[in-house]
Amino acid sequence: MKKIILLIYTFLLFGGQLFAQTIPLGSAVVQDYLRRQQLLGNLDSSFSFNYRPVVFGGNGLKIDSLVFDTDNYFKTIARFDGNKGSLKILPLDFRLAYDSDHPDSRNDGAMIRSRGLQTYLSAGIYSEWGPLTIQLKPELIFAENNRYQGFPFKPRHFESTWQSRYVFFNRIDEPERYGDGNYTQATVGQSSIRLNQWGLSLGLSTENIWWGPAIRNSLMMSNNAQGFPHITFNTQRPIETFIGSFEGQILTGQLKASGFNPPYYDSLFSGQVQFAPKPNDWRYFQAISFSYSPKWIQGLSFGVTRWVQQYYANAKAGKDYFPAVSGIFRGKDPNEFGSELRQDEAASLFGRWVWFDSKAEVYFEFGKNDAAINLRDLLVDSDHSRALTIGFSKLFPTAKKDEFYQFNFELTQMSQTESRFFRNALSWYIHGVVRDGYTNNGEVLGSALGPGGNAQYLEVSWLKGLKRIGGAVERYVHNNDFATFTFSGDFTRYWVDYNLHGFVEWQFDKLFLRGSLFYTKSLNYQWEVIFDPNATPYPYYPGKDRDNFNLDINLAYTF
Repeated sequence: MKKIILLIYTFLLFGGQLFAQTIPLGSAVVQDYLRRQQLLGNLDSSFSFNYRPVVFGGNGLKIDSLVFDTDNYFKTIARFDGNKGSLKILPLDFRLAYDSDHPDSRNDGAMIRSRGLQTYLSAGIYSEWGPLTIQLKPELIFAENNRYQGFPFKPRHFESTWQSRYVFFNRIDEPERYGDGNYTQATVGQSSIRLNQWGLSLGLSTENIWWGPAIRNSLMMSNNAQGFPHITFNTQRPIETFIGSFEGQILTGQLKASGFNPPYYDSLFSGQVQFAPKPNDWRYFQAISFSYSPKWIQGLSFGVTRWVQQYYANAKAGKDYFPAVSGIFRGKDPNEFGSELRQDEAASLFGRWVWFDSKAEVYFEFGKNDAAINLRDLLVDSDHSRALTIGFSKLFPTAKKDEFYQFNFELTQMSQTESRFFRNALSWYIHGVVRDGYTNNGEVLGSALGPGGNAQYLEVSWLKGLKRIGGAVERYVHNNDFATFTFSGDFTRYWVDYNLHGFVEWQFDKLFLRGSLFYTKSLNYQWEVIFDPNATPYPYYPGKDRDNFNLDINLAYTF
């Protein structure tokens, strides 16, 4: 206890005047703009963008006011203690989303999968005194949560198909619908209390966080789900050493269930109830991630992430409160090939390389959701349980000053590989014992594509400063693991979305706008086809297709 008091006293004594602020994940316009500014050479080249949200100010990144004026973005309303302390008003964030036919939203934090209108409102204050910072930014969500066509009931799917579907329903908390009526929730949101010094931060937080260099689909941690309460020790800027710079985060948190059941959970299939209620317990979650940028290669960073989750009763019984730094291999575990593993885990390697002369970047993340027996097993069957995201982005200057075209491509592959024929890895984010899966409040904490999802995304846009107009196309295959497991040999069954995406980002003085319109053509929606004996060529059955429009308006108003 004396050491802790001494540490806090040291922080207070040498804290000085820091004034650092955080741009929460999901804020309109700014974070993507800062990433582009790095490609243009206007932002600290040692910052990897592998850890977000971005912190700027005394303990965070140094950003030139000509690049982004933080004083106008965060309104100071009071200073105290000889300017050592400050009180600021954070931007007011408002988001409106609408899905016409079925839910198709991703990376939207505390907002849920919902058909119809959904709104998000968040406002807050930020106070700093020396190394101590307190951010209060609660969130309020309202969703119409209208009915929609989910996984169709028998006889439109055979009972054997429903049995296979419950292999997934019983191993992840991912409800089709959050109850039968309107949905309203208030959360603590993007709030935290921290001690910050020397580029490091120790604190309590409920903020959304993003790990890895991916722009759309981070395998390990994203803002696809609601933020969760956690204790964190992390860097807020690169820590410089004689061999290069380091960034990272260690956190321990609490994950909760949504409280909603899957569809038709009390129905009989083949004479039995397939639904198995999930344990009434919260999950003890721990994760560690760090990245390294060598001083000899500008713009290069690479790192590693590992997370472990278990029900709290298991952690308490085994007194295993530091699982993220133990048991990397499972060679001595007698249940390695069984279904009794009490912990769920995943690990990844990632990297990003910015080519400043070309105003371009390449990045990747390679993950595994099943521990290898030993190093030899890892080398022999490296494809087992793997997922992969790779991406490329480049800016092309136009004839006009400060105007560019941007090209971005990102590919994510999460379905099982051919290794499953020898050793089944199940799917990413689901688990046979930790049966809430890798979720919080019913949504996946990693990639929004979910278990078995694959996607290819191509985007082109025009930009000038904070302004951007563009469009994108995407092909998204839903849960390919379920399709191949259930409809083996029936190549007509894949549920594939083709998406057309138009968007605009703009600044109107104190108002930052990001608006998008998303059109989705879902082929074989919910893996449903029409058994037509006259299908030509036989037996290529036509599918049940759906159309959906998604409107998303994201506003941030600075005072």
